[in-house]
Amino acid sequence: MQLYVVRHGQTVWNAEGKLQGRTDIELNQNGIDAAVALGRQLAGTRFDKIFSSPLKRAVHTAQLIRQGICEGQGVAPESLEIQTDPRLIEMSFGVGEGCSCDEWFADSSPYRFFFTEPQKFPKPPQGESFEDVMARTKSFAQEIIEPLYQKADRLMIVAHGALNKGLMCYLQNHGVEDYWLNGLQENCQASVFEYDGKVWRTIKG
Repeated sequence: MQLYVVRHGQTVWNAEGKLQGRTDIELNQNGIDAAVALGRQLAGTRFDKIFSSPLKRAVHTAQLIRQGICEGQGVAPESLEIQTDPRLIEMSFGVGEGCSCDEWFADSSPYRFFFTEPQKFPKPPQGESFEDVMARTKSFAQEIIEPLYQKADRLMIVAHGALNKGLMCYLQNHGVEDYWLNGLQENCQASVFEYDGKVWRTIKG
């Protein structure tokens, strides 16, 4: 069974360098265009189901990707189900949401270790730690995705930058210190994994 893990398309806040987290920001035109393009690229690939974060930027991305896939296969978009799950919502940055990323990650900031030494990143007020994200994405993978082995050939998850890397900690079997292994996904980038009923392996990071 294959699993495609996709980051949502670009938003206005992405373009402005603002920290989004759970703030529900919509796609900008670049994000819409990239999602449409990815759907067209995947038109020859059959998916059994798409799972999405409930935030608008992820759901819209999933819908646009689905449109391209289904149009390319000559089937109705409704034939490919999109199911949202709260465990796929982006990492909460609490009081930091809406802040400039440059300010949040500045050398003088207590959150400066976010990308460089994630094991030292302190949970922000009203926010989450990396370990929190890893726990809920592991739960989602074990309770929702893995039981579909031999029932589905190919699945997709459309979610967020930090959230997807938390999920990949489980899929790639590593800890928080390697949270950003292979770097942050670009908007509308798809990483691909394969599950044999026991072990996940990376096809495309």
